[in-house]
Amino acid sequence: MDQPSGRSFMQVLCEKYSPENFPYRRGPGMGVHVPATPQGSPMKDRLNLPSVLVLNSCGITCAGDENEIAAFCAHVFELDLSDNKLEDWHEQLSNICDAINPVWHFTPVPCDLQSWPVGEKSVFLFYFIMQSAATGISGTKKVSKIVSNVPHLEFLNLSSNPLSLSVLERSCAGSFAGVRKLVLNNSKASWETVHTILQELPDLEELFLCLNDYETVSCSPVCCQSLKLLHITDNNLQDWTEIRKLGIMFPSLDTLILANNNLTTIEESEDSLARLFPNLRSINLHKSGLHCWEDIDKLNSFPKLEEVKLLGIPLLQSYTTEERRKLLIARLPSITKLNGSIVADGEREDSERFFIRYYMELPEEEVPFRYHELVTKYGKLEPLAVVDLRPQSSAKVEVHFQDKVEEMSIRLDQTVAELKKHLKTVVQLSTSNMLLFYLDQEAPFGPEEMKYSSRALHSYGIRDGDKIYVEPRMK
Repeated sequence: MDQPSGRSFMQVLCEKYSPENFPYRRGPGMGVHVPATPQGSPMKDRLNLPSVLVLNSCGITCAGDENEIAAFCAHVFELDLSDNKLEDWHEQLSNICDAINPVWHFTPVPCDLQSWPVGEKSVFLFYFIMQSAATGISGTKKVSKIVSNVPHLEFLNLSSNPLSLSVLERSCAGSFAGVRKLVLNNSKASWETVHTILQELPDLEELFLCLNDYETVSCSPVCCQSLKLLHITDNNLQDWTEIRKLGIMFPSLDTLILANNNLTTIEESEDSLARLFPNLRSINLHKSGLHCWEDIDKLNSFPKLEEVKLLGIPLLQSYTTEERRKLLIARLPSITKLNGSIVADGEREDSERFFIRYYMELPEEEVPFRYHELVTKYGKLEPLAVVDLRPQSSAKVEVHFQDKVEEMSIRLDQTVAELKKHLKTVVQLSTSNMLLFYLDQEAPFGPEEMKYSSRALHSYGIRDGDKIYVEPRMK
């Protein structure tokens, strides 16, 4: 058999999880025991194969011998093959899944291998695989060849593999039957392939279809009742007529992640939205093109909606951060989490009261319907008092010197020394011969000497109506 170009799944597996590169077992998995070997043998004490295999960005182009995969991967339940060079569903993937079935049919293999003790059988298989990798003995089948030999596989990541030109046939898709989470990001998988997957994966719960350049959605001939989460971000789904097809295909959908699709509006009646997504609990519309409050109000039509993500949409660009959050919370009475943060009862009440005051000055025809609902709940509120918390910059005080009293406006950002310079012409004393005393009109302890020349006047708490006494320094 000709040796295929690139690297096989089994070659990469043996290299990564060899005793040299992966000396200790970490977490759940299995170790294939290899007893002491002659000097110079490449084998060491143990080949550690975890139940979660991560073989991303390894240049894998083919599966290798499916019997080898079956012998070593029967316990695997998560497999990451992202960013490799698998381009054929049947020839490359299904046999990897098939191979992880514990079927012992090596050629050549002793006819009584199945009855061998576990330790001896493991030794034989390990040596056989290493010899096969060294001599180039491997199959050329690809995706399905890998997947079909992993009977307990629940999670499969095929992101960034060039699968756009390969169509998945139903006979091949059966290899994926046990998969519950499937990641096809940036694989450019066709909708025809997606439909085949939906028909042949009865337990599929989570599907990732990001970065696949979808501009439309092709509706499947059958519904997928099992799917709970659909991650379809970073495509180009602008028209709501495409999004509604997702509701038809996935009636049990719990979480819909539509971030970075330029969806411009939600063109659907409230009754129809409730029928399309009856179980939707969470929706992510980050960086969509929504630009009117009516679209936000329509989210209330989803009967089980609890969580919404709405950052980076055109509608909210003109509002402050505080206004965005409070106005959204007030308009969405059923949500308990907004943009990843929990909405507590106190925050909801504050937001709803803020909403009333925000719209109370607008003409009746411009007030949203939600305003009237909240007025019914809280009543008509008074505008909040405007409190200026900025420090006072000046004060009008009485300056007393001997028998004279003069009312002056003084800057409170100046120091005691600067005030003395300002008073020189008023009291006809030099600054070195001048003592200042400050009398707070409400203080019970009498005047306070202003003895520190560098101290700012505002630190005394000077207010309008207070008094400053000037006395000559006694020689």
